[in-house]
Amino acid sequence: MANQRSNTQIFRHSLAKLSTSLLLLILLSCNTAISIAQSTSSDKKAQKLYTEAQAFYQAYKLNEAELTLYKALERDPNFVEAQTLLAYIYIDNNQQEKAKASFEKAIAINPRAIPNNFFFLGELELNEGNYEEAKKHHSRFISIEEVNPKILERAKQQLDNINFALEAKKNPYPFEPINLGANINSEFLEYFPSMTVDEKTILFTRRLPDQKSPTKYNEDFYISTKVNGEWQKAQNMGTPINTEINEGAPSLAANGQLMIYASCEIFGNYGGGKLGKGSCDLFYSVKNDQVWTKPINLGGVINTNNWETQPSFSADGKSLYFVKGKRGMQSMNDGNIYVTKLQADGSWSKPTPLNANINTPGNEESVLIHPDGKTLYFSSDGHVGMGGLDIYMSQLDENGDWGPAINLGYPINTHKNENSLLVSPNGKIAIFASDREGGYGGLDLYQFDLPQNFAPNKVTYFAGKIYDSKTKKPLGARFELLDLESGEAIIEAFSDNTTGEFLVTLPTGKNYALNSSKNGYMFFSENFSLINYSSDKPFVQNVPLNPILAGEKIILKNIFFETAKYDLKKESKVELNKLVAFLTKNENLIIEIGGHTDNVGNAQLNLTLSKNRANSVKEYLTTNGIPAERLQTKGYGASEPISDNSTVEGKAQNRRTEFKIIRL
Repeated sequence: MANQRSNTQIFRHSLAKLSTSLLLLILLSCNTAISIAQSTSSDKKAQKLYTEAQAFYQAYKLNEAELTLYKALERDPNFVEAQTLLAYIYIDNNQQEKAKASFEKAIAINPRAIPNNFFFLGELELNEGNYEEAKKHHSRFISIEEVNPKILERAKQQLDNINFALEAKKNPYPFEPINLGANINSEFLEYFPSMTVDEKTILFTRRLPDQKSPTKYNEDFYISTKVNGEWQKAQNMGTPINTEINEGAPSLAANGQLMIYASCEIFGNYGGGKLGKGSCDLFYSVKNDQVWTKPINLGGVINTNNWETQPSFSADGKSLYFVKGKRGMQSMNDGNIYVTKLQADGSWSKPTPLNANINTPGNEESVLIHPDGKTLYFSSDGHVGMGGLDIYMSQLDENGDWGPAINLGYPINTHKNENSLLVSPNGKIAIFASDREGGYGGLDLYQFDLPQNFAPNKVTYFAGKIYDSKTKKPLGARFELLDLESGEAIIEAFSDNTTGEFLVTLPTGKNYALNSSKNGYMFFSENFSLINYSSDKPFVQNVPLNPILAGEKIILKNIFFETAKYDLKKESKVELNKLVAFLTKNENLIIEIGGHTDNVGNAQLNLTLSKNRANSVKEYLTTNGIPAERLQTKGYGASEPISDNSTVEGKAQNRRTEFKIIRL
């Protein structure tokens, strides 16, 4: 039978607590139940009825099993095995209070007959947040000799969770979640939010009833924009993204122009004619001229015959985090977080699991890599927490390894399952899905102020527009943002072909070089500092590109020299290498390299200094393959200022290196 795993199943823990019966299926094979030969009942008819009830239960005929057990208990009210199996049936029917009552009756009759009853009663109490009662029963179970070692190990883990929870509740964090309102939420389920870096567009999954679907529902993407601080009515994204099959867990690139998401097959169909490899695969789509392209499978390096879901795309576009698990419904608790890296040739590396600080023998899901690139948020039931799935954070250490998982504490985490966390770029607010009382129906999206303890590193977003300097026409052009100190490219991207606009995330605390290029145009050069940038407003820089014409010149703003010297600083190599590439591509150009100074000091010395600086640039270019005959140099000294030499800022602008096209 084809796998029918959906994104809602992937999100199962936030919809309902993992049924204890799933654990029972594992534990019953480890002699959880007691055989008839060891029965606590001497009534042969009751024993026969119990055997029949067991057969019904194993065939998942719960009503028949329940009625048969009633008959057995009428004959022998002290039949511990019958009372215990009845509790299991109540669990499957989501009748938790009845299940607890049956376990309590079984324990009262004979506490040592089935020691596991203490464990499962403790689990039910933990599911309800009754930590003290859960602690009492798990402790009692642990004290019993000769219990099942697998269950014993689980009980000890749960006791750790209980002790953590009791302590966490003594020190709660401020937490006042606010429903995002009727324009976002509905009577249906909303979950897995993603947002652009400017926080003006939100994308999320909504589950709708669909009688034509084998699952009787369909998961689609809805999108909303913020106008004057208010979310507008969310709209179905439509084709080619949404199909008759489930789509879920979207991850938007910072500018909203790229989306990666999961689609899960139903009877081999991924919807919209998409081809897949496993039960759930990752797909991507690009927004061109305001239209989303047909989704494309990310391919066999990432997608396998198992399931891959819940992607999170890093702001620099170089890393993709996602959840990977095994195929089949028997593997619902084995999700781990993996990462793949974008390589120089444009392909993705073989995914690797994150370290043991993140992944556990339990289940990890709902991964989010924050735009700072150094803070990870995820849900897990394998770390010590409040019980079930809790939300954790981890940060990269100085060695580039993920550090310890930090529980976000109470009441962000509770005895219920917490999942689907989104943290804003500025780290001040978070959005999550919750089925708490007072919502519009089922899971709704809420926002809350994120405690400072769990805030990521500060980032801002860098926005602007690339255009033709002569015609003012918007241009789709390549641009790079580089760390001036390391020379590392932090961002490599393109502006929109229609609008020329770009929007990216940048970590603060660095000095940046901005370069932009396009065929037929001279490249653009600028630098700026975010060392002490503390504003919540974006950093804006428009980029005019000059056509390649004789006489055109540009300032090379990322070429640096020591004061009164002409030795090139290491930070200059980033820009000089761009100039080498430009001249190599435009091999017929003859250019002049011009050196300029401010008016401080002796005019003749300034003239000499400017000439020497121009020659230093020429020497670098020739050393890197540019013929000397294509390069002219000239020192201008302080003769051609472009700003006021009476100010510090003006003098800095006048100290510059330019290149001018002499001949095409």
